[in-house]
Amino acid sequence: MSDQQTILHVDMDAFYASVAERDDPTLAGRAVVVGAGARGVVLSANYQARKFGIRAAMPVGQAQRLAPQAVFVPPDHQRYSEVSRAVMEIFSQYTPLVEPISLDEAFLDVTGSRRLLGSGREIGEKIRAQVYEAEKITCSVGIATTKFIAKLASDHCKPNGLLEVDPDRVIEFLHPLPANSIWGVGPKTNEELKRLGLTTVRDIAQTPRQTLIRALGEATGAHLYELAWGRDYRAVTPDEPDKSISAAETFAHDLEDQELILRELLRLTEKATARLRERKLAAQTISIKVRFADFKTISRSKTVALPIDGIQECYDVARKLYAALKLDRARIRLIGIGLEGLVDSEGTPSQMLLGERDRGWREATAALDQASARFGRGSVRPARLLSERADPEEA
Repeated sequence: MSDQQTILHVDMDAFYASVAERDDPTLAGRAVVVGAGARGVVLSANYQARKFGIRAAMPVGQAQRLAPQAVFVPPDHQRYSEVSRAVMEIFSQYTPLVEPISLDEAFLDVTGSRRLLGSGREIGEKIRAQVYEAEKITCSVGIATTKFIAKLASDHCKPNGLLEVDPDRVIEFLHPLPANSIWGVGPKTNEELKRLGLTTVRDIAQTPRQTLIRALGEATGAHLYELAWGRDYRAVTPDEPDKSISAAETFAHDLEDQELILRELLRLTEKATARLRERKLAAQTISIKVRFADFKTISRSKTVALPIDGIQECYDVARKLYAALKLDRARIRLIGIGLEGLVDSEGTPSQMLLGERDRGWREATAALDQASARFGRGSVRPARLLSERADPEEA
């Protein structure tokens, strides 16, 4: 790969479960599932738990039936964020071109690092060793000349592996894979491909481009044809800004009590806006999501005149969106808040609510952030959240 770019895809192995095992040594060697409450969903399962058929997004109740002997632990998102930041810092020691995809995976363009640090394989091995030494968790590394193939390579060497796909062997590696290995092939597109008799990447590659476009549309057809031949022209884009920040709860029991629901909405707003301010961002659009007992889900949003980042400011918008739904008799299974249209909060004029005091909510929020930084998140909270609350499970 000496004359071509070198892309690494680094993916933590069973990240949430691995962090739980590291923090609690008594979990070593046991089947560990992150997800609490029969109404919640599995967020992560270690490889011992996966032997029983447990997978992410599976209802926790189903996972408990598959492996009643497994240990089920509640999620700790603050902890995952801390470990993720430490891991991303390790990546940045090897290249400034780091593109985080989620808390537990990132693309790295190490083309410019090879002269000083060695080949892509050598850099990958160094990263794996340093992540384990510093954080006591394992990761898998895929290496290729494109993001798409690097991602597929990391998927194929899990757990705790490294796989380099030489550019001369891309087609040999790619074409036998199932069609849904291609980015963008979800269940619906996969069913359409099966209807067309296309079950492998080779089948897609050998189908005329225009035939794919006629069957799947211009964007999807052209996208699948290019990737089926291993052509991916996207660059690694460092420091891509957050598109949104959200928080949601699935209740252990369907709720009808509007006071409890609004209290949960306030708690979720507190959680989401804290993450917003940690990143020095502000939101231009506030959205809410409501899921009913019959699983029907609706969402509403409002864009404000100026970006906001305070608990009370965001909650006031969210509360009015919820009130406008007039759900007095509805049974609610899940509620969530989303903060979207994110911009840098530094130097951004703040939204002043009608009737707000000059020294009011913003000062209170700043004091809350200072206390949280010193004593830990949740040490100071809105008074309304100190009373008895519902029993939600993390969605």
